[in-house]
Amino acid sequence: MSERGHIPRLRRVPVQARSRARVQRLIDAADEVLASDGAEALTTTRVAEAAGVSVGSLYQYLPDKGAIVEAVAGRYLAEFEELMAALERDAAAAPGGWEDPVGRLIDAFSGRYRERPGYRALWFGRDLTEELRAADRENKAALAAGVKRIVLALGIARDDEYLGVASRAGVLITDSLLQEAFRSDPSGDPALIEEAKRILRLYLAEVERQYGVGHGAGGVTRRSAA
Repeated sequence: MSERGHIPRLRRVPVQARSRARVQRLIDAADEVLASDGAEALTTTRVAEAAGVSVGSLYQYLPDKGAIVEAVAGRYLAEFEELMAALERDAAAAPGGWEDPVGRLIDAFSGRYRERPGYRALWFGRDLTEELRAADRENKAALAAGVKRIVLALGIARDDEYLGVASRAGVLITDSLLQEAFRSDPSGDPALIEEAKRILRLYLAEVERQYGVGHGAGGVTRRSAA
């Protein structure tokens, strides 16, 4: 797990396996509350009840709602970074490249949105503190770095400053469009997701032109005009 997987603002750091398991159970409970009742329901009393522990036991580790929110957000962001790492490994192991890199990435991120209703409830809610916004920016930077590594592994571009900018822009565009797609439909508005793919394929084709790669290199953009 990435370093983001740590639990911030713990009142007491769990050392024993039993204590670590209890903290994970508390975060599991917070995830369940988010998924079922939304961010507004994420109180210390509600989470303790869902975890089957006393509020006093919860306070030993997560002293307030802010600490709970940060802990569950840390898990979600770590999961996204782990997803990116798995995609990087797959790209590096694909000798012929990916037929549709944009579709592959957007489908992977859309799948994570569908699997994590708690993630949607948190990031679409009103509990985004400045600390969480900073964590979100850091997460997007990590995802952009992952996209850059995938593009390099697929042989689409060279490792230079422009590729870093293009990777960041691609992540920001994708995040904005997917958030809108999942705000309107818990399963993701299929029309908007497909439009996101169309826009990003066109952008990827432009990035390729910047490097003189041309369409179809390694099977990368055969569907860019789709």
